[in-house]
Amino acid sequence: MLSYLRPAISMVVIFTGLCGLAYPLALTGAAQAVMPAQANGSLVRQGDVVVGSALIGQAFSSDRYFWPRPSATGGSAYNGLASSGTNLAPTSQKLSDQTAAAVAAWRDAGGTGDVPADAVTSSGSGLDPDISPENALSQVERIAKARDMQTGDVASLVNAQVQPRLFGVIGEPRINVLQLNMALDSVGAPR
Repeated sequence: MLSYLRPAISMVVIFTGLCGLAYPLALTGAAQAVMPAQANGSLVRQGDVVVGSALIGQAFSSDRYFWPRPSATGGSAYNGLASSGTNLAPTSQKLSDQTAAAVAAWRDAGGTGDVPADAVTSSGSGLDPDISPENALSQVERIAKARDMQTGDVASLVNAQVQPRLFGVIGEPRINVLQLNMALDSVGAPR
């Protein structure tokens, strides 16, 4: 019986060492060597202080800042431990009610014109850090008023933060809300 167990135990130990230790350590080392910022979470710093990640949205609610997409994480907004979509079907009455309430809140907050879809719907993960340029531009008037700035200056800041499609064809133009708000603070310090 020992002659059957010894090879099995040896294989478990060998493959645990290879797949559980050597492979993850090799990938971690390669990631740290090739893309250290991404391997460490794409952290956004302001000086020496980490203020967030470029990959996870944050809940900005002040009129003085650009607002992100609604978060679908429930409880506390942008909770990475609760990442998920709403999983509600397009025919769901609950989704329809949530969207109608979000549109009403957007209009109450001073939104004008057509409602950008990403201003009232959450992303698939519920953690999306980006908004569309249309969403950002729809918030310019509110922010300019709250910060006592010219709308043209705020709009120029938005246009400077637009990230184009990858290779000109993949994805949509987008703006990282955290980086936009940091740029906004650097131009007009918050009161």
